[in-house]
Amino acid sequence: MSDVIGHYIGGRQVAGTSGRRGDIYNPALGEVVRQVDFASQAEVRQAVEAAKAAQPDWAAQPPLRRARVMFRLKQLLEANMDDLAKVVTEEHGKTIADAKGSITRGLEVVEFACGIPHLLKGEFSEDVGTGVDSFSMRQPLGVVAGITPFNFPAMIPLWMAPMALACGNAFILKPSEKDPSFSLRLAEFFAEAGVPDGVFSVVQGDKEAVNAILTDPDIQAVSFVGATATAEYIYHTGCAHNKRVQALGGAKNHMIVMPDADMEQATDAIMGAAYGSAGERCMAISVAVAVGDEVADNLLERLMPRVRGLKIGPGSDPEVEMGPLNNRQLFDKVNGLIDQGVKEGADLVLDGRGLSLQGYEKGYFMGGSIFDRVTPEMEIYKQEIFGPVLSVVRAPDYASAARMVNEHEYGNGTAIFTRDGDAARHFASTSKIGMVGVNVPIPVPMAFHSFGGWKRSLFGDHHMHGPEGVRFFTKLKTVTARWPTGIRAGAEFTIPTHG
Repeated sequence: MSDVIGHYIGGRQVAGTSGRRGDIYNPALGEVVRQVDFASQAEVRQAVEAAKAAQPDWAAQPPLRRARVMFRLKQLLEANMDDLAKVVTEEHGKTIADAKGSITRGLEVVEFACGIPHLLKGEFSEDVGTGVDSFSMRQPLGVVAGITPFNFPAMIPLWMAPMALACGNAFILKPSEKDPSFSLRLAEFFAEAGVPDGVFSVVQGDKEAVNAILTDPDIQAVSFVGATATAEYIYHTGCAHNKRVQALGGAKNHMIVMPDADMEQATDAIMGAAYGSAGERCMAISVAVAVGDEVADNLLERLMPRVRGLKIGPGSDPEVEMGPLNNRQLFDKVNGLIDQGVKEGADLVLDGRGLSLQGYEKGYFMGGSIFDRVTPEMEIYKQEIFGPVLSVVRAPDYASAARMVNEHEYGNGTAIFTRDGDAARHFASTSKIGMVGVNVPIPVPMAFHSFGGWKRSLFGDHHMHGPEGVRFFTKLKTVTARWPTGIRAGAEFTIPTHG
């Protein structure tokens, strides 16, 4: 792999010309492994010009042909899964198994995009008036862009780009500068699968590249995933420049544990959902709401030894369950929030700070932490910690627990663990949350449904992938037609094909 990660514009990798670069770290070592070029506004504009030139011919391709490109992309990703997972692990830090899992969830969106001929079908009404028919169609927007986060360097680009391209758009990806190498591999696979030069581009960079995307007059839509403050900025800035925007932000996901819950199942669920990927997931469970002191005590009794026993180390080790945090800034933030929780009076029953691993002393490693008796007034309850920290909140009854979920400013995901169908149905129906799990801790929808939260977890009207993804990356056109009578077209006797 190159020592410097550049851009991908016009069907080839190109070195940056802005003179600005950033360091890429291996978070297990805490050391720089390579650098990444940061794009200027002019370089973003080069990608836009290439996309503008290539998009009309790509959009003119029958959807069936674009679907066949997606089939080939799927095969390439599957064939290179092991190597791609290593790329993700080296720059992000998550375990190889978790990296493969994230790529697989991206692959499922590619599989969904393979059905684009069906997904783009419109509606038809005969005789809306005498001799008048009406029909609708969905057509591409043109040039669109995606800005993706460090925590899923493979999955989120695969949630965006295949849907955009299958719909007939040209797509410009701005990946996180912290783990950008997967983006260039993806560009190579798109090209090998049959995407024409210019239809898929990658511009690396920081806020300068982001602002260039948000203000460019030829970019019609922007899809974003990241922190809430940035999501709000992306949404308002993009909309102010007449763009369609979907901006997915942060989360504070609660899991209610009812007195009748299967406690072994609930414990297993929390372990994976709170500490998987070191808590660096927007769908991580960071708050366990125990209904009753007995449930809280039982839950903690089961959790404490398992969190202490987490196998922590470099993600490349197949025996490891939790790798390091991705970067020093996040590491310091999580440590600071643990300090804040102690000051605020929460009971730190398990402290994961101060972990040092032989041979990896500079790595951004933390053990799992647990706070008990957290209350809604505390910053550790309000803020998205984005690390391996679980807050246990004690609620006197179901109504109080459900109210906590609904009153929080975030509304990404939530879950309830119970055997009571009535409670589960009520919770699913009344939660002001975009994705709800019943005895499922991380209710991320499959690719043929759509992903997205409510409240300050999503800015914009469309969720990601699934039917909502098709709607986001297309515009609706309705045609009303009347034809003169007596005109006949000649008969065709061969089966029409797109061969």
